[in-house]
Amino acid sequence: GKTYLATLISLNAIHRYGTKVKFFTLASLANKLIEANQNGSLPRLIKQLERLDLLILDELGYIPLHKEGAELLFQVISMCYENKSLVITTNLQFGQWNHVFGDPILTEAVIDRLIHHSHLLLFNGESFRYKESLIQQ
Repeated sequence: GKTYLATLISLNAIHRYGTKVKFFTLASLANKLIEANQNGSLPRLIKQLERLDLLILDELGYIPLHKEGAELLFQVISMCYENKSLVITTNLQFGQWNHVFGDPILTEAVIDRLIHHSHLLLFNGESFRYKESLIQQ
C-alpha cells in the first residue's frame, strides 16, 4: 500500500508535470550518502538531490541507521524542507523513530521539519500482502 502509493504519486508527478523524482529506500540513501562522504563525492550527490522536485524515501524504520548516515539524512531532509516535496513511507509512529536515527535530538529535529507543511496519510487495516497470502491458501 504505502510503497505503491508513493510510486503512483511519483509517476503522476513525472507524467503530468515533468517533475524530477528520485526513489530510494531510506537505508540505501543513507548508505549512498556515507559512501559519497567517505570518497569525497558528497557535494556532487547533494547537488543531484537539490535538482529534484520530489524525493521519495521508502521504508523508514526497517533498518537502524549508523550515526553518520542519520546525520547525513538530516542534512538532506533539511535541504528539502520548504524547498521541495518529500514522501516518506513508514510503519512506525513518530515516537518510535528514535531507534532509527539513534539520537533523540536529531530525531526531534527531523520530525519537526517533516510535519511542518505536511500531509499525513494513515493506513489502517490488514496488510495487502498478508491478505493476498491468505487468499492463496
